[in-house]
Amino acid sequence: MADPRLERLGELIVGYSLALEPGQVFRIDTPYVGVPLALELYRAGLRVGALPYANVELEQLPEILVREGSEAQLDFVPPAAVHEIELIDAIATIWAEANTRGLTGADPDQHRRLIGATRDLTNRRWERISAGELRWSGVLCPTPAHAQDAEMAVAEYETFVFRACHVEEEGDAVAHWQSTSAELAARAEQLGGARELRVVGPDTDLRLVVDGRRWEAADGRHNMPDGEVYTSPVETGTEGEIRFSFPAIFQGREIDDIRLRFEDGSVVAAEAARGGEFLDAVLGLDEGARRLGEVAFGMNYEIDRFTKNILFDEKIGGTMHVALGSAFKELGGANDSALHWDLVCDLRAEGEVYADGELVWQAGRFLRDAVPAPAR
Repeated sequence: MADPRLERLGELIVGYSLALEPGQVFRIDTPYVGVPLALELYRAGLRVGALPYANVELEQLPEILVREGSEAQLDFVPPAAVHEIELIDAIATIWAEANTRGLTGADPDQHRRLIGATRDLTNRRWERISAGELRWSGVLCPTPAHAQDAEMAVAEYETFVFRACHVEEEGDAVAHWQSTSAELAARAEQLGGARELRVVGPDTDLRLVVDGRRWEAADGRHNMPDGEVYTSPVETGTEGEIRFSFPAIFQGREIDDIRLRFEDGSVVAAEAARGGEFLDAVLGLDEGARRLGEVAFGMNYEIDRFTKNILFDEKIGGTMHVALGSAFKELGGANDSALHWDLVCDLRAEGEVYADGELVWQAGRFLRDAVPAPAR
């Protein structure tokens, strides 16, 4: 019997996140373990008159390619994929893994090359999204592997995921996300007037120039669940140090206790308690990998625990995250990279954020009224 929560989630993605219309070509990208959600997305697409089809990926293939492939094979992008990205109207990407650490032992340089191979294809996808020509949404299908990472029983983790998406029970999930959208949009408008942010926390004192950049409300259109406001900082305007107490999970690897120091917008020093070799490899991916493409406030207070899954962890209410690599062109960002790596900084206990010298965020929440910074 199909899980009714998956059916409701499929309807939410098709009807709200993607707002699919009759006749639109709709591709569903899924690993094999995500097929239960893919089926519900397919059914929901049919019901609105779209033209859905599925691209089912074998999770083990990247592992084999990184371990056994030549440079030419690592660089290869199927011509059909290049052609296809110009023709489809909407994509739903299902994130689901049977083994969340499949690439842990991969050679860092081989892995870096594989990441870089799809740079042009990824950039073209975001160009079409920014131009309003393509709709995209990413959503998680819970699996035992994800539950294990989160240190939860499978049933407990499923409830956590579906509750965060507001499909655990019957009800108007669309109305919830519409209300959330209005709240986040108001906060994004407020931040739009800031010229500089200063983020202060344990082993963290980071200044980011955001003058002239537009802030966006992440309201469930591109990710489900969602709940953040974000922008792309000025590429040369990041100065100082930041520490990420949460482990960073990227491409099946875990890097612990990352510390970065920025000068003139670029990472000039980086260290990690574990996984430093891969951190160095990623920073060397291309010129833009050492600069920030995103800074964001996590504002989904229903997500209150770290689960080692960035879809949820970057939304944890009271945290901030930055992303190394590609920026959002539609927000004014100019950084170009094959990388976009979100790193979460927990500010719920001691963190403070100043906007143009005024305290606007303390212990994980925006203040009702800004407070002038104390005299130094």
